[in-house]
Amino acid sequence: MAEGEKKCPECKAGAPAWMTTYGDMVTLLLTFFVAMISMSTISPGKFQQVATGIRFAFGGKPPSVLMGGKSIKEQPLIEARKGIEQEIVKLMADPRYKGKITIQEKKEGTLIILKDMMFFEPGRARLTAQAKELLAKIGVIIIEHTSNVLDIFGYTDDQPLPPTSLYPSNWHLGAARAASVARFFAVELRKRREVERLADIRSGRFDIDFYYNPDRFVPIGVGDKAIKKDIERLKSEIDIEKKLVEEKVKSGELTYNQAVKKLTELDNEFLKRLQQLRRSYRRIDILIKRQTM
Repeated sequence: MAEGEKKCPECKAGAPAWMTTYGDMVTLLLTFFVAMISMSTISPGKFQQVATGIRFAFGGKPPSVLMGGKSIKEQPLIEARKGIEQEIVKLMADPRYKGKITIQEKKEGTLIILKDMMFFEPGRARLTAQAKELLAKIGVIIIEHTSNVLDIFGYTDDQPLPPTSLYPSNWHLGAARAASVARFFAVELRKRREVERLADIRSGRFDIDFYYNPDRFVPIGVGDKAIKKDIERLKSEIDIEKKLVEEKVKSGELTYNQAVKKLTELDNEFLKRLQQLRRSYRRIDILIKRQTM
């Protein structure tokens, strides 16, 4: 190099720093427009899941279970969505259904018990018109405002089926009853709602395939298993009372005639409570399953 000639400064390797910022901006713009195109026709179910995920990411709070999300907290599902709570409370206050709807919060989720109605024809799994009317009202609320799996439990009482029955046991009958309710939701109620919400479906505001997906409805046959346990407990209570009567006779606290009268009363009480138990198992249970992380 000639004396006095200036030395060229050493160039840094890589692109200029401003290129990094520019590249980030272009990437974000591309992502934004792709998202805009993908949401040009909104599916309520998918939009709901995206919105829930965004709330979780930016809010730091577990999304509502009733929105189909996952929750670590044991928050009551019904209370998580006031709209659902209000609709169910309103239905419970209807004179036609007063005392026929019960809500219990379980570890597995929210259990809705529909009881004290003729839900099925005797010894059969066919839903009555009265049952379909109530199931349609409760179904619209819990199906279209949640995306959780719904377990449906089918019961029978303890009385044996006649030899001409289509079902070999009460267990089979209970399973068929649960399946009838699941089919009513997935097929009959879906068809009804397709007509009632046709405008919303065509405009993309309501995704009926998402909410009435048959995979959401899980029929579970209980049959007479539950009521038999309750009957055994009832028998044990009455037997204890009878033994106390016998001991009182031996100790001279009761006369023979008084004991006979008391034992007769206990037998009548057993029959009365047995009939009450059988009526209480004229029921359908629907569990809105909690989804935990």
